Amino acid sequence: MQHALDHQRLYRLPWNLADNPIVWAEPTQACNLACDGCYRQNVKTHKSLAEVREDLETFARLRNFDGVSIAGGDPLCHPDVVEIVRHVKQMGRKPILNTNGLALSRALLVELKKAGLVGLTFHVDSRQGRPGWKDATETDLNALRLEFAELAASVGDLACAFNSTVYEDTLQQVPDVVAWAGQHMDIVHTVVFITYRAAVVGAYDYWNGGESIDMSQLVYSATEERRSDISSGEVVDVIRSRFPDFSPAAYLNGTEKPDSFKWLLALRVGSGGKVFGYAGPKFMEAVQSGHHFATGRYLAYSSPAALGAGRSLLIGGLWDRGLRGAAGQYARWLARHPLGALRRQHLQAVMVIQPIDILEDGRQNMCDGCPDMTLHDGKLAWSCRLEELRRFGRFVTTTPGNGAAKTPAPRDPHPPA
Repeated sequence: MQHALDHQRLYRLPWNLADNPIVWAEPTQACNLACDGCYRQNVKTHKSLAEVREDLETFARLRNFDGVSIAGGDPLCHPDVVEIVRHVKQMGRKPILNTNGLALSRALLVELKKAGLVGLTFHVDSRQGRPGWKDATETDLNALRLEFAELAASVGDLACAFNSTVYEDTLQQVPDVVAWAGQHMDIVHTVVFITYRAAVVGAYDYWNGGESIDMSQLVYSATEERRSDISSGEVVDVIRSRFPDFSPAAYLNGTEKPDSFKWLLALRVGSGGKVFGYAGPKFMEAVQSGHHFATGRYLAYSSPAALGAGRSLLIGGLWDRGLRGAAGQYARWLARHPLGALRRQHLQAVMVIQPIDILEDGRQNMCDGCPDMTLHDGKLAWSCRLEELRRFGRFVTTTPGNGAAKTPAPRDPHPPA
């Protein structure tokens, strides 16, 4: 299927390995849910505070970054999560919790906010086995998402994001989540859709150096019966079936395919379910380049106050075609609804992330400039494939095949240090 997306018409986000908005810290492998599609083995172990501080110091030595995604596992399982947030804040970085929210209370959230928490990303989807939500669809789960968003808003001044994994049977529900988010642009600042990926047993031969290995040992393996090749373009097509004007403006490409969309970002302007338009590539470039010029870092999370200044940011239409169109739509709407001038306009990000793709010749197309890099043995590593390093000591390589090696593996160009 051909998708109406041209990477040369979008802004290529300037993030790279050494200079990036975010790092991905994992203080714990423990989690209180068992999500289908999770990349991490659920082990009830935590890093000590000293180990977490050492990781953060290593990140600071290797990478220029604005925010720290505190993840896991689920970070709320860590007994010292408040101290971890406080330490990130004391470093002069933005602490962001990536959590399923199951262990979150208002009292804990207030304590985290006092420690310096800047934002939360809640992972909510229908394949989590979440207590009380058995058989719930993605559309049903909008009610739970709203509970979390209202909780964050009640504490105040916290960026609130939601992500969910997109499976073949939930793909058509994506527009319902996009529509729900549009109804709550004042308290929901970002929604992210992550296409399901797995190491498919039977489609490729997997190698650890010259040794054939069985990938079914890893938590993110699957059989060919499950589709694991949903693309960002397909998600965009489904969103456009409900919202034809949906317009991504920026992207990260793949390491092997420059025209692939590994991170795809749209920024819409509106309020109360009324979307006036989308920021274009020039606005995205101005925000990222301007923030880096002013602070020395690319922007990770904007504050709710900044995202609530959507009306004033429409002046960006002077140089950005997308915002120029949004400003025109807003002006025409105001002419019919003059009292709407009292309503604050908001910016809201809608993102699609397409993790690893294995190409026909066995090359692995990863996220080039991926923000979600974590640490393994003091080195930056893709967090979505960390279990390979833990189990085999290196990232596995792939060749076309039927799951059983019949010829020697090619020489590994990147042997482990």
